[in-house]
Amino acid sequence: MSADAAIGVLCLETEFDKIPGHIRNRSTFDFPVIYQVVAGATPARVVTQGDPTLLEPFIAAARDLEAAGAAAVTGACGFLVLFQRELAEAVNVPLYASSLIQLPMVARMIRRDQTVGVLTAKTSALTARHLAAIGGESVPVCLAGMSDQTEFREVILEGRRNTLDVDRLEAEVLDVVDVLAKEHPEMGALVIECTDLPPFAHAIQARLGLPVFDIVTLTEMVHRSLSRSPYREDRSLPIDC
Repeated sequence: MSADAAIGVLCLETEFDKIPGHIRNRSTFDFPVIYQVVAGATPARVVTQGDPTLLEPFIAAARDLEAAGAAAVTGACGFLVLFQRELAEAVNVPLYASSLIQLPMVARMIRRDQTVGVLTAKTSALTARHLAAIGGESVPVCLAGMSDQTEFREVILEGRRNTLDVDRLEAEVLDVVDVLAKEHPEMGALVIECTDLPPFAHAIQARLGLPVFDIVTLTEMVHRSLSRSPYREDRSLPIDC
């Protein structure tokens, strides 16, 4: 592996603007990314319906990304966690379908009397099956969803418009996390399920003062694991012990 190791991304069929910080904006990463849109994989079918007939198209797309040179494969929707096991079994490179894979790890980082916040596209669609798919069924979580927010719903979930009002969406995100923090003062960290929301992770962290994990933090970690390089001593620095 090298620093040029590419990450493949399984993409939903959406047309709205992908701003910096989004996994489908190339400027988000300083390493190669390969994208493949899965035909028919709309937000409604993936998020709301959890349509099992999409598994085979996603498997085919994951194999195509591997054949195209991807050193690891991920997904551009956290609800793909339902397919985690089957997708990982279908390829010969690491595959992490969702940012939710981080939930058990994050839970181990905080106190037992704290919960892990999850910012998701739609709370009613995120079920125990999704958590069980990554061994997170026993993780104490508190949920907040974006489906009642106008900009998020109309542009991202329903695809009524392709032009995103970034400031309006950011305000919606912060309103939602403010309520989550007020209702759950025991929250010790936040995992962003929705891959459309990492562009606002810095604003969320500034508001909450907590660790914030998302698909970008996970992708950067995976890429680092694939692109290790020798450490070099800098003799100008003091030696710590």
